[in-house]
Amino acid sequence: MSLNHIELPDSIIRELYKDNLLYAPGFVSGAPAQPAQTTITASPTQATLTAPSITQQPVSAPPIAQQPSPSAPVARQPTPEPATRQPAPGTYKFLGNNRRKITILVNAPDSAFLPDDQLAFLTKILEACRMNIGDIAIVNLASTPAVITTLRQQLTPAFILLFGLEPVALRLPINFPTFKIQEYDGCTYLAAPPLEQLVQPGEESKLLKSKLWVCLKTMFNV
Repeated sequence: MSLNHIELPDSIIRELYKDNLLYAPGFVSGAPAQPAQTTITASPTQATLTAPSITQQPVSAPPIAQQPSPSAPVARQPTPEPATRQPAPGTYKFLGNNRRKITILVNAPDSAFLPDDQLAFLTKILEACRMNIGDIAIVNLASTPAVITTLRQQLTPAFILLFGLEPVALRLPINFPTFKIQEYDGCTYLAAPPLEQLVQPGEESKLLKSKLWVCLKTMFNV
């Protein structure tokens, strides 16, 4: 055995060189000692965590709900005009709707338009002619000056019936008798006795009614 290759036990080596060798635990003869593994546990307060960087995307503002524009007021259906028309300044008040442009002029001092019995009689005459109050315009001239030009401008009549009124009372330039159909200036005229005579009982009233009926049938093609 060579002296250069004498192997001594570890215990002897440590004893011989105890003042010069630094003993490390885990040292094995002929190989360097493996370093001891030490586990370090960091406390939560000492650990520094680095969060991954986050690229913040711009957040789009939600679309603003557009407030609806104030709606235009609903057009209301026109209310039917009353049968009695209130006159504007310089015009005439009349009863009816004047649908067929027939103006009936009366003279009834004690009524707004006509007494009930006379209005009922006139309504029956209109029904016989296949018309009603809505087709005509009744004007009471008892307390209103009668001016034919104003009446024609307001009501634009195609027919004018005069009950108890003379043509001259309307300031017409012509005159004609009762129960005679008269054409003048694009309008057809008929003069008749007052309605209060026509509603009276008796033979005379019947005769007047028959004459009126003959004229009305001719005027309105009944």
